[in-house]
Amino acid sequence: MSNIVDANYRFIAANQEVNARISQRQQALTLYVTLIVSLLAALVALKPGEGNGKLPIEWLVLGFPVSSICLAFLSYKAERAIANLRQFLSALERLGDAHNNLPSYNTDPKWALGANKARRFQDFAAAVLVAGGNGIGLGAVIKIYPERMAENPAIVWICSIIALLSLIAVLLIPRWSYKPDQ
Repeated sequence: MSNIVDANYRFIAANQEVNARISQRQQALTLYVTLIVSLLAALVALKPGEGNGKLPIEWLVLGFPVSSICLAFLSYKAERAIANLRQFLSALERLGDAHNNLPSYNTDPKWALGANKARRFQDFAAAVLVAGGNGIGLGAVIKIYPERMAENPAIVWICSIIALLSLIAVLLIPRWSYKPDQ
């Protein structure tokens, strides 16, 4: 009995790992939406006039861009893992020049680049959520706590800059998508 794992088993395992990473990207979006909605609820629940005027709202508002940058980091991690796994799958598809005789999802640019284009909508969704979540969050804090934000304009700038950097990072993630060898 041989201790070598057959290429088919390796392919199946790597493909299952790709699916797990795609699922993780979706879960990161769900987590992000949950965090943003929770932060908005906290802002509204702590509104002034209810004895909460001294609460650290400036710290709470930082949750919006921090959540966004975490989404960007998690998305990047998942994209790099997917690209690495798909490169491995492509190498397995090429064993014995099988890619010349069989359809090869990860090796043939027609399939591989099509998958990247479809997954690009995940990146668009993340970008819309980052822009919308931060816009709504900053808008709410400025509307609900105008005096506090007027006293601390730096917090609005810091949040805006981090949110913008997060948005740029999310939009750049497709640069690290898997590209088959030509």
